[in-house]
Amino acid sequence: MKLVSWNVNGLRACVNKGFHDYFRETAADIFCIQETKLQEGQINMDSLEGYSQYWNHAIKKGYSGTAVFTKLKPLSVRYGLEEDQEPEGRILTLEFDGFYLVNVYTPNARRDLSKLPYRLEWEDRFCAYLLELDARKPVIICGDLNVAHREIDIKNAKSNRGNSGFTDEERDKMTRLLDAGFIDTFRHFYPDRTDAYSWWSYMPKVRERNIGWRIDYFLVSARLKSHLIDARIDCDIMGSDHCPVVLEIADL
Repeated sequence: MKLVSWNVNGLRACVNKGFHDYFRETAADIFCIQETKLQEGQINMDSLEGYSQYWNHAIKKGYSGTAVFTKLKPLSVRYGLEEDQEPEGRILTLEFDGFYLVNVYTPNARRDLSKLPYRLEWEDRFCAYLLELDARKPVIICGDLNVAHREIDIKNAKSNRGNSGFTDEERDKMTRLLDAGFIDTFRHFYPDRTDAYSWWSYMPKVRERNIGWRIDYFLVSARLKSHLIDARIDCDIMGSDHCPVVLEIADL
């Protein structure tokens, strides 16, 4: 089973930059996107034959939003956390026979860290939600988690320490989540690989020089470890300031 996750940073723009070509090429069983930045009816994706579509649009126009395209029929679909309607459309949970899939676009703490307290509180609720799901059946989490977990996951660790997405607090939340029983699948296969990033600033020549951050992930319940086949970052795929990340896992 192949799963893909991609922060497209505006689906309408990404569609004009090769989205469909990549989608067809990967032939994923489940394809998740974040930052759709559109409302219902603003795009037609009927050309994705053989896939069911699930959308969680943000109330605010041109902002946030998630979607899942899946060949597998889910048993149920949940929009947002159970106790919260998530008006920014940040979470989609699909339940399948053997696992839950959680597609997430984690809130950004903002450059001035004004949203860091909210971000940390959100992380606590999200972790509790994942553990609740994990108590029922294994969980696959994918999306833009808006944090470079370790120094190896960011080009300039020393100069970025304390910046949004690389604060000690955000990194500690990721550590806690992994310690609670989840695996960072890319690091599972490639624990020491450097210069492996999934996001680059739009500043001139930053992506060309690979000055990036790894902030897009596939995490899985620890008990799925033996099912993992491979994880990769398709860093050569353009169309967004993020690139897609891919997980191959035995059928569940």
